[in-house]
Amino acid sequence: MTKSAIVKATLCGGLALAIVASAGMPKVSSATLNAEKGLAGISITLDKYCETESASTETSNVDATEQTAQPVESATNVTVTDDTTSLATAESASSSAVTTGKYENIAISKANDFVNIRKKASEDSKVIGKLYKGAAATVLSNKGEWVKIKSGSCTGYINSAYLVTGLSDEEVMENYGQKIATVNTTTLKVRKEADASSDCLTMIPLGEEYEVIKETDEWVKVSIDGGDIKGYVAKEYVDLDVEFDDAISIKEEKAALRRKRAAEKAAREKEERERQEKLAAARAESASSRTSSSSSSSSSSSSSSSSSSSSRKSSSSRSSSSSSRSSSSSSRSSSSSSASSTVSSGSGSEVASYALQFCGNPYRWGGTSLTGGADCSGFVMSVYAHFGVSLPHSSSSQAGYGTRVSLSEAQPGDLVFYARGGSINHVAIYIGGGQIVNAACEREGICVKSVNYRTVYCVKRIR
Repeated sequence: MTKSAIVKATLCGGLALAIVASAGMPKVSSATLNAEKGLAGISITLDKYCETESASTETSNVDATEQTAQPVESATNVTVTDDTTSLATAESASSSAVTTGKYENIAISKANDFVNIRKKASEDSKVIGKLYKGAAATVLSNKGEWVKIKSGSCTGYINSAYLVTGLSDEEVMENYGQKIATVNTTTLKVRKEADASSDCLTMIPLGEEYEVIKETDEWVKVSIDGGDIKGYVAKEYVDLDVEFDDAISIKEEKAALRRKRAAEKAAREKEERERQEKLAAARAESASSRTSSSSSSSSSSSSSSSSSSSSRKSSSSRSSSSSSRSSSSSSRSSSSSSASSTVSSGSGSEVASYALQFCGNPYRWGGTSLTGGADCSGFVMSVYAHFGVSLPHSSSSQAGYGTRVSLSEAQPGDLVFYARGGSINHVAIYIGGGQIVNAACEREGICVKSVNYRTVYCVKRIR
């Protein structure tokens, strides 16, 4: 036998022995073999005879301490040479994961005017509220063609045909509700233009909220002091959110209608009082004029009488005229006093101090009790009633009283009004120092806030 034949026989024999020996040994993974540098040259061939193990099986054989220290690394560093499909699928699933939208459960009314909210999922069910066009509701569940929603104080059902759902956050932010910017830094400069080198109009504090007028990639234009100031703030220093109009319950609607009628009646009565007072003043003035004329005529016809008699008549005439003027003046004074239903017997500071006594007391919708619970207009109405001023129980109606002043001219006791969508929906009492006291909501009760916690609509002086 030649030397080369001997070498070949030896190698074949050795390989045969290796294969036989491997039959009695535990199976190992191709990944383990690939990790051995000495076998790297034949690992591809031997893959056919090795059992491929999953990452989880392999890591289960690792020391517990090592596995705890590097759980992700131990699994991801495993090389699986024949299962790239499963990895690609997992990668694809991860990249296509859907991020939950902040407003994904918001539904918007698309009714021409409003859609009824019913107690049960049926057209025959009792109507408990109304969701007006463009107003929003939170979707609680779907029941066939009916959607269970919550909006404001209403929880009930609306036919899905009248709702827009499944909107992206971008659609909601751009097309529905009022966009609000909340300052997230200690002090933020408001610029005249959308440029960091532009003039600073004012500075606004942390946590304050302002209505957004316009938005760009880097800047947000906001309205401040009821629109007295409009400027730009850097977008990175504000948090943007949307405030929606809520549904109105039938109970709230009836109460609002009663308040509206009461306010209209009070306005009519006030106009009638003023008309009667003007008429009475005119009559008194006319009577005074006639008395004066009569006295003058009498004095002229008795010129032939003695001087003492003339003197007495003249004195009497002057006395009569003075009395008439006094009577007229008294009548006008009485008229003015009667008409001054909006003139407080206390100063603005006294009104503010009195109102502050009730901080911490509860908010109650429709309430007028300063201790047991009041809503915003009920709180204002009851505070001013203490000073003899009669105001209606409605923020929008109260805005019709007093003299309008700018926010920069506001004094303690002035009424500060806020609006949503152009309609006044909140009122507070200014207490000075850029602060108000108001019946805020059920969560906060009667409390003190910054006057700019929302954009001010107008300020009225009731005295």
